Amino acid sequence: MTITTNETATTAKQFNAGAGARLTQVAAPIPGVVYPRPSELDRYVAQGALGFETLVDGFSSVVRQFPDNVALLGPDLHVTYAQLDSLSTRLAGAFLQQGLQPLDRVIFQLRDSEQLVIAFFACLKAGLIPICTMAAHREREIGYLAELGEAKLHIVQGDDAKFDSVAFARKMQALTPSLRLIMQVRGEPQAGVLLQDGLIAGISLDEAQALLADVCLDPFQVAVFQLSGGTTGVPKIIPRFHNEYLYNMRAVANWLGFEPDDTLFMPQPMVHNLNMGCCFGPFLMTGGTVTVTPDLLPETLISLIATTRPTWLMLGGPIIARLESAIHEGRVDLSNARGVIVANSAAKLQKLLGVRTHNIFGITEGVIALTHRDDPDEAHATTNGRPVSEFDEIRIVVPGTEQDAQPGEIGEPVFKGPYTIHGYYNAEERNRETFTSDGYYRSGDLMYTKLIDGKTYYVFCGRLKDLVSRGGEKINCEEVEMAVSGHPAVAAIAAVGYPDPVFDERLCVAIVLRQGFTVPTVAQLGEFLQDYGLAKFKWPERVEVLEAFPLSASGKLSKERLREIVKENVERERAQYAN
Repeated sequence: MTITTNETATTAKQFNAGAGARLTQVAAPIPGVVYPRPSELDRYVAQGALGFETLVDGFSSVVRQFPDNVALLGPDLHVTYAQLDSLSTRLAGAFLQQGLQPLDRVIFQLRDSEQLVIAFFACLKAGLIPICTMAAHREREIGYLAELGEAKLHIVQGDDAKFDSVAFARKMQALTPSLRLIMQVRGEPQAGVLLQDGLIAGISLDEAQALLADVCLDPFQVAVFQLSGGTTGVPKIIPRFHNEYLYNMRAVANWLGFEPDDTLFMPQPMVHNLNMGCCFGPFLMTGGTVTVTPDLLPETLISLIATTRPTWLMLGGPIIARLESAIHEGRVDLSNARGVIVANSAAKLQKLLGVRTHNIFGITEGVIALTHRDDPDEAHATTNGRPVSEFDEIRIVVPGTEQDAQPGEIGEPVFKGPYTIHGYYNAEERNRETFTSDGYYRSGDLMYTKLIDGKTYYVFCGRLKDLVSRGGEKINCEEVEMAVSGHPAVAAIAAVGYPDPVFDERLCVAIVLRQGFTVPTVAQLGEFLQDYGLAKFKWPERVEVLEAFPLSASGKLSKERLREIVKENVERERAQYAN
């Protein structure tokens, strides 16, 4: 099913790529990383899916072709590809001067900024491996990931008025033996802490290039440690390899038709795999311009769209909620846009935005599916598209088995392909549970196929375990979430179960309200869902209003904590009624 690092090392062999024999297996395996089976890797190389380029090679090629194109754009920000290349090279050399060595791990704990992108490419050039944590992570997550990944450098913001990230990094350094260095990317210099601009200023381009000349980058080696997007517990580490991540990025860019003169508006965390692998990564491997959003205030977003005139946008529900009033008022001009990437509700959002929307399905562990610009309207409106790679393999199996579901039947999708995970880092027990006997990754999602004009499309239905059992009737929470998200008062939605003495569980929807709207009652939601066509037993029986959702260790919605909040509120109300 998978292959251990020792097996990879002992079965390394040569592949004649036309310009001499080259290794098709990693030269120096990292303990704990599960590398691809040699036979599968050889097949992907022979078929042209995976090659001998690293992410650095891909970026360098774009720099040679488009040195004067703007790579990063924002308020008071204008960085060309040549400038980004030079700055990241100098920082990479400075990292080596600090004693860091190729394959050392680096904790990234940053908000979006030009410094994040510079540091990211600097790590790639020096052979360092970023661990992509979130700025909002704290002791539990950072401590666990730093120790598991044996991180040597912790990169923090340094200028956050609400959180002393440098003091936090010092605390983590005291608790984690491997953490030798701290670097802040902004703010006033602090004793014992590296400053990104200072490191760059302290080394010339020639000096940095001379140091980097001794770094041998392996296209089959880990480039980035991404994090799993689970809803509970600390995140698992997902190795993404140089050539497969580059292939992932290029496949998305080719599928959507990104061009060097395109501009991307993406006010979501850059370190998330979805945004790195499907948005800013493909853009920077194409020569396009990536906007950098300094904050998420509505007026900032509106101004940035007006000044940058993006051709592509990546918009999540909370961002759309911040912009919706301005869109209706005609203050958001999307006339230059060629496409918008959304997670769901493509038909609804296309009507709102007036731009072709592309539903996306993607997992950090691998496969990316998107609607294509040439797909019919029905596919755009009702499906999550098709895989972006011809080598992606998707099977829909009966949950809990390896038996294929019937065409059109809801089941669990399992994946295999050139950029799909082969195993989590240092997680042998979890890896034994996560793959089928023939090596397909079990997603834990629910999906079915839909045939349109002779092509197979995939429709995401929710999570396999995200169910509420109401008197024996199973309610899929994400099905309800998709339905309720269409209510005009709802900016964001999450459905969870809460204990009930009669039905075992009932369904609650927690919502973030749109500005200017009042809370819909349970009865009002029922009327809306009746018109929507949702079966009555799936209607929510409780509504909770939150300012923001609790987050998991991976920076996503924590259903576990949300259930606890709802349960506590229900029990408190029952106690009051009892008294």
